[in-house]
Parts: sequence; C-alpha cells; structure tokens
Amino acid sequence: MRITVVGDVLLDVDINGAATRLSPDAPVPVVDVGDIRRRAGGAGLVATVLAQDGHSVSLVTALSDDDGASHLKRALSGVSVLTGVPLAPTPTKTRVRIGTHPMVRFDEGCAPAPVPASTGEMLAAIASAEAIVVADYGRGMTANTEIRAALADAVRRVPVVWDPHPAGSEPVQGVAVVTPNLAEAIAAAKAAGLEPSTGAGEAGRYLLERWGSSAVLVTRGADGALLMSAGAAQGIPAPRTNVSDPCGAGDRLAGSLAVHLGSGMDLAQAAARAVEDASAFLAGGGAAALAVVTEASDAGPVVELKGLELVGADDLDPDGVQLARAVRAGGGTVVATGGCFDLLHAGHARTLAAARGMGDCLIVCLNSDESVRRLKGPHRPIVSVEDRAELLLALECVNAVVVFGEDTPEACLTELRPDIWVKGGDYTPEELPEARLVAGWGGRCVTVPFHPARSTSGLAAALAKVS
Repeated sequence: MRITVVGDVLLDVDINGAATRLSPDAPVPVVDVGDIRRRAGGAGLVATVLAQDGHSVSLVTALSDDDGASHLKRALSGVSVLTGVPLAPTPTKTRVRIGTHPMVRFDEGCAPAPVPASTGEMLAAIASAEAIVVADYGRGMTANTEIRAALADAVRRVPVVWDPHPAGSEPVQGVAVVTPNLAEAIAAAKAAGLEPSTGAGEAGRYLLERWGSSAVLVTRGADGALLMSAGAAQGIPAPRTNVSDPCGAGDRLAGSLAVHLGSGMDLAQAAARAVEDASAFLAGGGAAALAVVTEASDAGPVVELKGLELVGADDLDPDGVQLARAVRAGGGTVVATGGCFDLLHAGHARTLAAARGMGDCLIVCLNSDESVRRLKGPHRPIVSVEDRAELLLALECVNAVVVFGEDTPEACLTELRPDIWVKGGDYTPEELPEARLVAGWGGRCVTVPFHPARSTSGLAAALAKVS
C-alpha cells in the first residue's frame, strides 16, 4: 500500500548506562554510558514502522541540515523523505537511563518553529497516496496552507487519520478519524468550557462535532480506546501487555488504523485491530526497539545527574510541581502515591516499585509529623518526617518526595495533577476518596495488591517486644 505520512519529525536519543559511584565534585551519581541509541521520532516513527511493515512510505516533513538531521536520515532508511527548505534546527530529545529507570531528559531545538515551506513533490505524495497519516507534533507542518489544501482534497478520496497535538493545528474537516489521547481530549473539551467532570465520552462527542471528522478515537492506554462516530460510542479493550516504555504506542495505532481503513475494513474493525497492533508493538519493546544507530562504549562518556531531592518542610515543595510539569511537558506520565510511610517495610517497597513501573517518574506525597499524629495518635510517627523522606529517596524507584500538612492529600494532588494515583489495598480504584478529584484532570486511580502481615503497626508491635 502507498502511504503518505505528513507531520513533524524529532530525533530521539537514549543514553543507557549504569551508576555505581558518586561524583567527587558533587553528591550526584556518575553514569557510565554503555551505549547511545538514536531513532526517528514523531512522524518519523510512524513512517519507520509502516516501512518495516512492508508498505511504500513517503514522509512529508521539514528536515534541517544539521547533525541531528544526518542521524534522522540514517534512521529513516527505506522511507522516501520529501522536505522543503529547513527553517529550524532538528528537535532532539535525549533520555538518560540507569538500567531500566529514566533519570532525566534533555531537549534541544524544541522551541516553536516557523511554518515550513512545501514543494510540488510533497503535494504530489499526498495526492497519490492510498492512505494518509497526519502525525502533528506542533512544529508547523500542518499549518502550511498548501499542505492543508492538499489534505482537504485527499479526505474525499482516501482515509486520512489525524493524530493531533495540543500545540498543533486543528484537523481539516472530513478526516476519517482523529486520535487524541484521553488527556488531550479532556483538555480540549475543558478549554471550550465543558464541566471539570468531563470524561472520554463527553469529550469525544464534543470533538467529533468541533473537528467535523467521521470519527474520533480517544486512546486510553491500558484501558484501550473509545470510538465515537455519528452519535454512537464503542469501547475497545486493549490486550493485557507488560509495558516497560509506552513511547510510540499512539504513533503505531495511528499508522495501523490508516492501513486497515485503506485495506477496506470498516471503522470499528479497523479501530479494534489498531488497538491490538499498538499493544503488540509495546510488548515487542516499543519505540526503543526501532533504534538503528547504536554506539557501544567501553569507556564512554560520563553523565553526572543532580539528585531529585524535593522535600518540603510543612507545605508542598514547589519543586515537586516543577518536576511534574516538566515530565508532562515532555510527554511523560506522572505517577504519585501517598501515605505516612512510618517504619518503611517490604509492603511499602513493593507498592512503590509497582507504582514506579506505571510511568516516567514517581512522586511520593508524605504526611507531615503533625498530620501523622492527628491520624495515628500521639505516639506516632515513630520516625521523623526528615528521616522518612530520606529513606524514601534512597529507594531507586522514588524520584521525589513532597510533604503535606493536611489530613488528606487533596491539596497536594491538585498542585501535582498526576496522571496516575496509586494506592495499595484490597479495594477498587473507584472506591478511593481521591478518584473523583484525579479524574477531574483526566488522571486515573490504580490500586496494587495489599501484602498481608506487612504493616507498620505489626512491625512496631514486634519491635516493642524486643525493646
């Protein structure tokens, strides 16, 4: 199938290494780099995946002439890349990982870019396509008037799937499907004045009318997707998948959806197959498995990272909010959990490790000493808030700790606005008192299994017997 991908390309770089010592210059871990992997991101990822599937792929994009662009060209092997005059540097996102844990991301060249030019070749690739994917990453390609006119003409002939971006352009009228994720859909609906309780269904109905598309497919991560068309709504479950890195799932879904629609499948069947394809893509390693340029290093460069020690005295530490905003701005998932964490034990460690595996950072909301006394009685906490925070930060799975003085974490959560709120226990996520609050900004609550015979009270009683 001849497929044209229209959109913005990024260069994704993964620096993978190990940390076994601290720097002599500052109390920061030293990362010994094992390898550096580069891959095409954004519209480039969509094009790469489709080309590997055996399709004839043309990529209509803007590509600079700098070092990052040279890496992108190598990563886009097998794709016909059609570009106009370069107007901005190659946006590059570099992630540093210690083992499997992301530590920090550096963004270069990601400032707003001018609208790129188009060429006759680029417009011809749109006109001759049998299916089109628009991968908008907010860097101007979809704002080009000639490109938009060509897409508006194409929607009358072939399926056009539009993957939107908050900083991008409105889809052209009449596209087959628009594929926002849940957070994007709810944010767009709320910006139009819908109620804070807006869910996927209400947001999808609003966007279906606003965008004038034949359908809207709201993706919901592990919960699958919600397909909205002509007033009907259909939930599409996602297969259970062990996911270590969700990067690229939306790109895989949009590309597969265009292929299935182009092959003649009806909308519901194509959407269900696309969700399955996205899950299989993640199970196979996701975007990280597509890296085509790998540099092994016996004595590679050393990266020094400042520890994320975000402990407040009585109120929420503003740096915790900054961390959450930075992760979200980079497209990451913010996970938070909370509690007293007095006498840290194995049950705590298991809950925290499980929470960290659900996103790109874990922020622990920690009850202050005064809050613990009100909740647990005058003899608690056993361990001071300073020591409790230090012990939590010593765990590899915890990126930050914030301290709150209220009896409940609602104010803390309102500032952090996590994508996922995790608690341990034998109840359903809907039973959590924070569920309605977190759902208000498009987040969700998750519970992890309670581990019996492991509790602070039991540990305290055992210690009392030997004291």
